[in-house]
Order: sequence, then structure tokens, then C-alpha cells
Amino acid sequence: MNKIIYIADDDDNIRNLLKSFLEREGFNCFGFGTGDDLLKKFISDPCDLIILDVMMPGRDGFFICSELRKISNVPIIMLTARDSDSDYIEGLNMGSDDYFTKPFSPVKLVTKVKSILNRRESITENKDIDNSVLTYADVTLNIKNKSATLKGEDLQLTPNEYALLSYLIINRDRAIPRVELLDKIWGYETEVETRVADDTVKRLRKKISDSQVIISTVWGYGFRLETKSDESNSDSEEN
Repeated sequence: MNKIIYIADDDDNIRNLLKSFLEREGFNCFGFGTGDDLLKKFISDPCDLIILDVMMPGRDGFFICSELRKISNVPIIMLTARDSDSDYIEGLNMGSDDYFTKPFSPVKLVTKVKSILNRRESITENKDIDNSVLTYADVTLNIKNKSATLKGEDLQLTPNEYALLSYLIINRDRAIPRVELLDKIWGYETEVETRVADDTVKRLRKKISDSQVIISTVWGYGFRLETKSDESNSDSEEN
């Protein structure tokens, strides 16, 4: 079954351009002139991915993104005519998975859409792990339904946060360079967008702050997964 994509943008030309490029790749696309219309449709009929403009009539894309995150972990790509760190960070904090500044390349956006939709399945491909559950300390990930729990309580993770945490758990025996995370999680081929990894790690750390799990920074390299007991033992050895 073809994946369904919703696009909200008040610019008819951009909306139709994206639909044309995505439908050419086999996706089923539906366009909306406002985020409110998209949200109303999504509540009754969810889709597989959302492309959401920031500046639209009615409630802006950031608000719609936050409302979507209350009910779903559907992948969300934000579009904006503004290019600033505050917009970028706000989009990530609201739970978006990626961020494109207008004008953008429709080809690159289509590539990103395909990467996001494929990565959940590819993260656990060819790994010698249980087919249904990943566990590290007091955190458990259900691979089948892409959910996460901490001490039995649901962790509201975005698709990027889930993919990042699962990749760290699978590769718990080593430090992972940023460039590898950017390639495997976000589909970037260079380190140009390293802050997307750093910002996602920061948000994930906050969500698992009550856990025994720690995402440690390997300075100048990347990240590795540890537990608080590991960190305590390391500190004792140093002393």
C-alpha cells in the first residue's frame, strides 16, 4: 500500500509542486491550505508523513505540530521562509523531524521524505537482536509498534528520538560518531547539519532524565550509551 502524505501550505504553487514530485515517486498526497484543515483531517484519517509550513492563515505550523505530537508520532517536516536558529530550535522542540528553509529543492525534500519513511525499518535490519523488544537498563523499546517505555511508563518520543535511542541501544558496545548518526537517522551525507543530532540528543536526555540510562558525549567524536552505575564506577576508578 502506498504511503499517504499530507501537505499544509497556503502557497498553491508550492503545495502543487510538492504533490507533483511526491506522486511521481508513488506517494498518495493530499494538500491543505491551512494547518487547521490538515489537523482536522488527520484526527479522523491519519497519514504516514506530514509536510507543514510554519506561516499560514489561522494557527501557525509550530502550534499545529505541537497539537499533532499530543496524539501521534507521525513524522513531520517543517517548511519556513524564515532562516534563524530560534525557528529551527522551536521546530525541533515542538517535535518536528526535519526543517527545510524556503526556497528549497523539491528533489532533496523528496529524498528526505523517503529516508524518513524507510529508516524505522532499516534501523534494526540485519541486527542480532530480539525481533520485538530492545531493552537497556530501565528503558524498553517495542520494535513492532515503535513505542518506548521507562519503568513501564510511556515515553512520548518523536520518530527521530525513537530512531536515535534504538540505534544507540543496538550499538551500546561502542561510541558512535555524529556523522554515522546523521547518515543512519537523518540521511545526511556530511556533517553540515551536526546540530540536528546534538539538539535531538538534548531533547532525548530530558525525556529520560529519570532513567538509569545516560547518553554520554564523546567530545569531538559523538555519543555513547551508558548507565548511571557505569558512570559512578568510572568516577571511582579515576579517584
